[in-house]
Amino acid sequence: MLRVVGYTDNLEPAALYLYRDWLPASGEEARDFPIYCQRLNFFPEVPEHETVAEVFLPLK
Repeated sequence: MLRVVGYTDNLEPAALYLYRDWLPASGEEARDFPIYCQRLNFFPEVPEHETVAEVFLPLK
């Protein structure tokens, strides 16, 4: 799981980091399940720089 704080409208960079950088270095193996995101709060309920999303990469 990677937590993204701040601008969370484009989570593609976080997903690419998990697949391209973190996963090969971790020694883990991705499960046959899509990556998914959970938003913990939303703009305008909180200021945009305080928004939080978690990007999950399911592992075996």
